[in-house]
Amino acid sequence: MGVCGQYVLMQTLFMNRIEDFMKKIFRQIHLWLSVPFGLIITLICFSGAMLVFENEVVELARHELYYVKKVETVPLPVDRLLEEVELTLPDSVSVTGISVFSDPERAWQVNLSKPRRASVYVDPYTGEIKGKYERPAFFVTMFRLHRWLLDSMKADGGVFWGKMIVGVSTLLFVVVLISGIVIWWPRTRKALKNSLRISVGRGFRRFWYDLHVAGGMYALFFLLAMALTGLTWSFGWYRTGFYKVFGVEVQQGGAHGGGKGGDQSGKNVSHSSSYVCWQQVYEQLALNNPGYKQITLSDGAANVSFNTFGNQRASDRYKFNPHSGEIDEVVLYKDAEKAGKIRGWIYSVHVGSWGGMLTRLLTFIAALIGATLPLTGYYLWIKRIWRKKVRVS
Repeated sequence: MGVCGQYVLMQTLFMNRIEDFMKKIFRQIHLWLSVPFGLIITLICFSGAMLVFENEVVELARHELYYVKKVETVPLPVDRLLEEVELTLPDSVSVTGISVFSDPERAWQVNLSKPRRASVYVDPYTGEIKGKYERPAFFVTMFRLHRWLLDSMKADGGVFWGKMIVGVSTLLFVVVLISGIVIWWPRTRKALKNSLRISVGRGFRRFWYDLHVAGGMYALFFLLAMALTGLTWSFGWYRTGFYKVFGVEVQQGGAHGGGKGGDQSGKNVSHSSSYVCWQQVYEQLALNNPGYKQITLSDGAANVSFNTFGNQRASDRYKFNPHSGEIDEVVLYKDAEKAGKIRGWIYSVHVGSWGGMLTRLLTFIAALIGATLPLTGYYLWIKRIWRKKVRVS
């Protein structure tokens, strides 16, 4: 072997030793961050997976609430429909808005002033109130588990421990995922191919190992996307930095709701006579936006959303005179403020809805894999400790 060959060999050995040393360090980081927070990460990922298809599950379970019995030629006018709904409400409750869907089989959603986020579904062809929206207890539990580990905000302003623990666990989960990449990184193409294979016929321990390593790599992109976007709900400093990356200053105390359509002003309709204007605005918006998904009307404001990929909370916003129905301000989504767009994108990426049903399915699978990673990791760790004890004895 010549001098050049020896030099290359020594350089390769030196780089391999550095790589082994780095992997050893990151393996310790990966292990000792996963051990104390692994079960919490499992709960966060599992509950998040359960929420991905919440709307589909609820609509399937309560089909009669969300869909009409019979589709007629023309729905009732918005003003007449809302007047009939208002007659059934107590004096302390009023109508604040209505969501009209392009799907002729969908019932229309009428929003109420209280309690918070209350609404009823109405058959647009008969005016029949089909029922009140109530989030199922299972999904309420999954949401509270996902966001706050079933904790609640303290009335006296004390530490919101559930939210803090979820935030810290998610932040450390990002570190665990990145350290996992360093540990996994193969040296050869053959090693890469083997590391992405899940064996089912080479024993239980090998299967769990492959599921931990290969499964983690397959789900890595979606897990990082969910974790990095989810942290914006946990820490104000992180949210500020996240927005600054996109050149946006966060307004302190502002909502982090993602720019969802509908009335954000909190105003109530004072007289049912203004509903005539709502019908006028609805007809105009439906005519000018033939491909709309949903039109939401409230007192002096309207939103039009579409069936598109990307930001699922994107909508064109309109303001109109509540007495004449004349539209006097239009803010198309492409011209909307950047902060609102980012909020919508954060939500869409976090729940996987940005690419339609395919990305939602992949997000669901990735979240389930994420829930298994700490469990498979615990198994491999305990198995390794047990084998060491057997050797010593």
